[in-house]
Amino acid sequence: MSDVAFPAVADLAAPRGHYAHVAAGGGLAFVSGQLPLDAAGEPRADLPLDEQAALALRNVEAALAAAGCNWHDVLKVTVYLAGVEHWPAFDQAYRRALGDARPARAVVPVPALHYGMRVEVEAVALRPAP
Repeated sequence: MSDVAFPAVADLAAPRGHYAHVAAGGGLAFVSGQLPLDAAGEPRADLPLDEQAALALRNVEAALAAAGCNWHDVLKVTVYLAGVEHWPAFDQAYRRALGDARPARAVVPVPALHYGMRVEVEAVALRPAP
């Protein structure tokens, strides 16, 4: 029998597609790509990049918490950035959000993201032992 769980994330609106915000199993938690959506699930493409990044990172943090994790448990972060010119602003928001946590990371420039967003963040974490 599988030990896969899909914890509910109370601080995030229900996903708009056929996926879970976070899937946990085998000692790992996989956070789906999080866009800068507000608590009601509304896209915030109107925000400057640093605020979009902060909001997407808060959404990742909420999904991590639902799986019993925090930034210090994260092994790998993948960031999709609509325009490499936004990298410095993203990196500053990332530093503020993660503090002294320093997981492996890839920043992937993409031509466009859903809803006109400029950033999407996903993560893989090692779940703490019970």
